[in-house]
Formats: sequence, structure tokens, C-alpha cells
Amino acid sequence: MTARPKRVLLAVPRGFCAGVVRAVQAVEQALKKYGPPVYVRHEIVHNKRVVADLRKQGAVFVEHTNEVPQGAVVLFSAHGVAPEVHKEAARRSLTVIDATCPLVTKVHREVTQYAQQDYDILLIGHEGHEEVTGTLGHAPHRIQLVAGPSDIEHIQVRDPNRVVWASQTTLSVDETMETVQALKRKFPRLLSPHRNDICYATQNRQLAVKKMSAEADLVLVVGSSNSSNSRRLVEVALDSGAPHARLVDHADAIDTTWLHEISTVGVTSGASAPEILVQDVLALLNDHGWTEVTEITAATETVSFALPRPHRSIV
Repeated sequence: MTARPKRVLLAVPRGFCAGVVRAVQAVEQALKKYGPPVYVRHEIVHNKRVVADLRKQGAVFVEHTNEVPQGAVVLFSAHGVAPEVHKEAARRSLTVIDATCPLVTKVHREVTQYAQQDYDILLIGHEGHEEVTGTLGHAPHRIQLVAGPSDIEHIQVRDPNRVVWASQTTLSVDETMETVQALKRKFPRLLSPHRNDICYATQNRQLAVKKMSAEADLVLVVGSSNSSNSRRLVEVALDSGAPHARLVDHADAIDTTWLHEISTVGVTSGASAPEILVQDVLALLNDHGWTEVTEITAATETVSFALPRPHRSIV
């Protein structure tokens, strides 16, 4: 038999979204303006390479606001924080730079608005994820977390006619809508947000993976294991027909035995993964005979966000 030609399908778009670009640039600008150390509450984005590079420049990553010295500069990550975190920063007289992604801020505003209107809010998301924790803090007495359809039978609301759903921005579109449809069967009057909460970048990257997965023998997703949107890309690839899909932090994490009896390799990256890591993967594949690269385009992205302005918290 004639061996099938080796080729790479390269997803477009991939990698950094506008919210990640904004967050990383905010840290870099703060370091230039204030000098190190600049403190960052949680990882600014979920990528080991990005965090390591910023740490070398003088960023100090902490888990809790009380780890930041009184009066210092602190950035809140792209995932967003609860209002109580802002209050604690004020008590500590911190200079705050809020790098919350504007699309996450949109969800915060939605849940706050619906809580003020006395709705029960069903938040679709993953327990413990920083974004979910921040969103829950904006309406703690009105939000219930829903991980998926299996959670729905246990949900109780005060008035089934006043229920609305919201979601974490980095979920699988298909799985989220499956959960929404199940919620609507239980609560026929369920309201939807004005616009889908799942961010444009998450949707576009998933669409590109869907387009490539029917042809790919293996899909490599460049991203860190704590990146929700990167993990979802692996799931989407498998659900869309790829026999194999792997999440890798970098090229060195690729086990070349994965490439045995493989012809077509799909390559993409999560919204927090820098492009240099993708290029390293392409270089490794090239060294092993995958010299033909074809782009699979799902969308053209032109979104950009202005950098956040720092402000002094006043006690």
C-alpha cells in the first residue's frame, strides 16, 4: 500500500484572544510604570509559559489579596474577581489594575442585574474555576452552579417563572447548549442572557477544531492543563471525529510515538497559549516529515480591548 502523505492542518484562529492580550500587556505596562515587584492575584492567564515569562520580569503571583503588601500595586487576572476582593484591596490601600476580560465583566453585570430583579440565576460552569468563583461572588444569594445536565434534577428555585441562565465564558458551546436545553425542559420560562455568554474567541477556536477534526488522525492542542478553553478544544476534537487528541504545554511534551501510523495532524492552541509554542510544535512536526501545512480558517478576528486604567483604592 502507498503511504498517505503527511500533512498538518493548522487552525485559524488560534492562540491569544483579545482578553488575554489585554491582560498580559497590562502586567507588562505596570512593570514599566511602577517597576517590580508588581503583584498579580492568581495566574494572569492559564498558561505556564506566559506566567513564567512575566515572573522573570518581576511579576509576583499570589493566591490571596492579603499576601500583597500594604499600599502595593496589584493586578486582578483576566478571570475576574468577586466584589469582596475589591473591598479587601481598598482596605489595604492597594493600587488596583483590574485586567478582568471585558466579556467576563459582561457576565458579572448580567448576574448583578438579574439578582437586583430578584431572579434565580443558574450559572453553567466548573466549580473552583477562578472565573466561576468571581461570578458567584457578584450575586451569592441568587446563583446556583450547574456543572451539566446531571445536576438539574437537584435544582430548586423560588419561582420557576423568574429564572435565568448564565455561563462561564470558556465552555464548550455544544455542551453548554445541551445543558440549557435540559434546563428549559425543567423550567420552560427560563430566560437567556441578551447574548451568549461564551466568548467569541472560544467559539471561533472550537469551530476551527470542528472543521479540521473530520480529516485529522490526531489533533494537538497547545495549552496548559489548567486552561479550561484548551481542555474544551480536546473534547471538541474528539466529539467531532478525530480519533486522537492531546493537550500539550509545549513541543517537548509531545511523545513521538503518538505520530506512528498518523498521516494528518491538526494543530491549534488555546486562547491563553502564545504563538511561539505553536511554532515550536510545527518545527517538531517538520523534523519528523510533516512539511505540508494547510490552514483551516473558521473566522477572522478583529476584536481588541483597551488597556485597563489603574486606580488607587481608598480606605
